[in-house]
Amino acid sequence: MTADTSLPPTAGVPRGAWPAFVALLAGAFIALLDSTIVNVALPSIHTGLHSSDAALSWIISGYALAFGLALIPAGRVGDRFGHKWVFLAGLALFTMASTGCGTAQNDTQLIIARIVQGLAGGTFFTPIIALVQLMFPGPVRGKAFALFGATIGVATALGPLFGGLIIQAFGTDTGWRLIFGVNVPIGVLAVLAGIMLLPVGVKGKAASADLIGFLLVSAGLVALLIPLINGQDAAWTVWSFLSIGVGLLFLMLFAAWERRLANRGGVPLVPLRLFRHPAFTGGTVLALAYFAAFTSIFFTISLLWQSGLGRSALATGVALLPFAIGNLVGSAGSDRLTGRFGRRVLVTGLALNMVGLIALWLILATVTATSLTIWKILAPLLIAGIGCGLFIAPNTDFIVATVDPREAGAASGIIGTMQRVGSAIGIAVVGSVLFGSLDLTTSSPESTAHTFGQSAALAMAASAAFSILAFVLVFALPKRVGNPW
Repeated sequence: MTADTSLPPTAGVPRGAWPAFVALLAGAFIALLDSTIVNVALPSIHTGLHSSDAALSWIISGYALAFGLALIPAGRVGDRFGHKWVFLAGLALFTMASTGCGTAQNDTQLIIARIVQGLAGGTFFTPIIALVQLMFPGPVRGKAFALFGATIGVATALGPLFGGLIIQAFGTDTGWRLIFGVNVPIGVLAVLAGIMLLPVGVKGKAASADLIGFLLVSAGLVALLIPLINGQDAAWTVWSFLSIGVGLLFLMLFAAWERRLANRGGVPLVPLRLFRHPAFTGGTVLALAYFAAFTSIFFTISLLWQSGLGRSALATGVALLPFAIGNLVGSAGSDRLTGRFGRRVLVTGLALNMVGLIALWLILATVTATSLTIWKILAPLLIAGIGCGLFIAPNTDFIVATVDPREAGAASGIIGTMQRVGSAIGIAVVGSVLFGSLDLTTSSPESTAHTFGQSAALAMAASAAFSILAFVLVFALPKRVGNPW
């Protein structure tokens, strides 16, 4: 029997709402945890499955891209069939896909399972917002969203450390598999709790989820990512450039289809009218560039620390801990600060992040790889992490403020998608730079460390370049939320 906790918005908090909220937080936690925890497992996966360099990039970018692409259609499907059932179906699929990741016997199986996991994660992540709005009245809703934001911050920031602890405790092969396996009991318990406690809500008569638009944009982005990730391995043969051309063609067809659907009175996946606002266009590119910058840091440092310098996964997680601490410190007061100082907080956050990444690049470029220690990268990572925390929480509100309030929902969905697409592109570009410049013709530990150090410096330069672009674009946003300029 399913408990009906649906009550009018003006009523008090329904009985069972907080336990149901815990189930939502559990889902959000494992979805965001998997966006960073897997980075420290990449060297172990490379050894255990004899994965190619391109496969390692696909394991991260495939998840991020699939997650982002699922966000918008999941909201539309939830409007029609009920957000509870979309959440439960997505979380159940995510749990099964996590099992597939942990039992994969080769990198192809793992990549496929990761893509399914990403689609499932994006599917159940979107209904969380709608369910929180349904379960909690106005005054309590803010507290719930604050806890939701804190959960996201902790899961994303501490993922590398958790991953390092698991691999340290259970060994290389078992450890990377358990990184995916820990999702299973959490997912099962959250699904069971959700069945019993989550409100059913009201099924709407929303328009179709624009399957054609979804397929066109998915095909376009995948076709663009393929040469970015695999082009270096294939020496940038003709097919790489053909794939880019095909990707651009699909994206043009997507734009034409969305325009046609809107003109016919349908509900497009991406309302192109939003991009008539130059500030919104700049804001979405800002979201893409920033997420490309900060998510790729974990990728580069994890591979350098383990594959290049021969250090443990736990040491890698500890090395990335300053960024996590800075992220939590910055995000703790970001909402309060933006309420007082407006856009200047975002400018400060992006400036700190940019300075931290540039400093990190300079250290990797000038310090001998074998002498790199946690202490030498601590300050840049801490500075970059504080900047990340200041920017991440309030950035969506500022970008949404560039459009008509009636279009805020659609704008939020686009921004969430662009953030995940940015993560995928960042990993693709940085991975291509890292592996494309890597020459391991000699096998001595010193030469391996030196080569990895040089390639990691180039990869970090790419991340820094994305952060510089994000800093330039932040001035396109309004000075305050709710105040155009």
